[in-house]
Amino acid sequence: MGQTIQFDVHHLTRVEGHGNIVVNVTDGRIEKCEWQVPEAPRFFEAMVRDRHYSEVARITSRICGICSIGHTLASVKATESALGIEVTPQTEKLRTLLKHAENFDSHVLHVYVLVAPDLLGAPSAFALVPTHAEVVARALRLKRLGHEWGSMIGGRTTHPTTVVPGGFTKTPTVAELKAIRDKMIAAVPDLEATLDTIEALAPGIPAFSRPTEYMAVTSDKEYGLYDGYVQTILPDGDRARYEVENYRDCTNEYVSPLSTAKYTKNRLDSYAAGALARFNVNYDMLRPEAKAVAERLGLSPICTNPYMNSVAQVVEVVHSAYEGLRLLDELIEEGVADEPLVEPTRFATGASAVEVPRGILFHEYSYDFHGLCTGADCIIPTGQNHANIQADFDVLLPWLLEQDKSQDEMRLAFEMLVRAYDPCISCSTHYLDVEFVR
Repeated sequence: MGQTIQFDVHHLTRVEGHGNIVVNVTDGRIEKCEWQVPEAPRFFEAMVRDRHYSEVARITSRICGICSIGHTLASVKATESALGIEVTPQTEKLRTLLKHAENFDSHVLHVYVLVAPDLLGAPSAFALVPTHAEVVARALRLKRLGHEWGSMIGGRTTHPTTVVPGGFTKTPTVAELKAIRDKMIAAVPDLEATLDTIEALAPGIPAFSRPTEYMAVTSDKEYGLYDGYVQTILPDGDRARYEVENYRDCTNEYVSPLSTAKYTKNRLDSYAAGALARFNVNYDMLRPEAKAVAERLGLSPICTNPYMNSVAQVVEVVHSAYEGLRLLDELIEEGVADEPLVEPTRFATGASAVEVPRGILFHEYSYDFHGLCTGADCIIPTGQNHANIQADFDVLLPWLLEQDKSQDEMRLAFEMLVRAYDPCISCSTHYLDVEFVR
């Protein structure tokens, strides 16, 4: 007789938003294994209609309080595409530096506060204060660095104020750039200690594998975060490229009865977005310091273990730190000029793709000749990951049953899997099925 397993994780903790895990196994027969997203839909695409292009990014940054820099950048880039605006090289460099700040900040929070407790058998980061006080203090120091780095450029890290269509309303001074550079160099020992901590915890990561398709922004100039085209890669290395304006050709949204967020698929029935997807797609563009960290932590492309997304985030923290220093050095040497905003040359439709910590993010807007928004579309990384999480579940449960894991061990494995994706569940809910009864 097989195992009987039943658990219902109602509103999973240590993730943003509400998601449920339901597993029922009777005498070894799988009856239900579901990743459910019950959260009420949000209507940001409707909110921005009839709004002036100068207002749209202020609204859509509120889609997420964690990825608000990425949403702001995606929004202004889509608007600039629609309005025929080409920003200056200085603006691109500052925005790329800002994007690295967000990745650094968010990844530190996720790995230390949301993932590490699972690997240490603790219910939350608060329980680690008495036993791992220095590790918690280190996490807070690095988190503060990311916050100050982002605020220096964006005015603030949560819903930045200085990034607008056409450029910046305010740019940092060279003195401010030098000050944050000094703080980043001073943080190198904390980064090195972080690697020691993650290396010690890595054996607790389940040795699970499920091949899927991976999607990310790719650039010929750098590890794709701020700008580029869309590329996917299959486990056999087969790649496919898509222009950003054709993003619907690779996202293919559809409705699932398990979710108030739409699912997506491309060449397979699902695909993954996030740090591991970026690592698999863009490994060759990583800085050598980050490649060395990946090798040390046992991460190499193409990795098909979704739990290793958290390790890929650590690799990206190191990449963003050293790439951030490079950009700071260039800006300090060149100086930062006060540049006027670039004005629109047309009013049409434009799209953008930006990598936020949780994966590839798409924004698209249409504007009339008054500069008012007539239509919008936002496809969120977590929305793109929902189908992949469910596909992981479908393979994970039989894998755990074969190992004769206990119910508590299985529950933890499922929770850890979802947390590895670092989901922003609320941000992803953009669908409502309305049935009219006459």
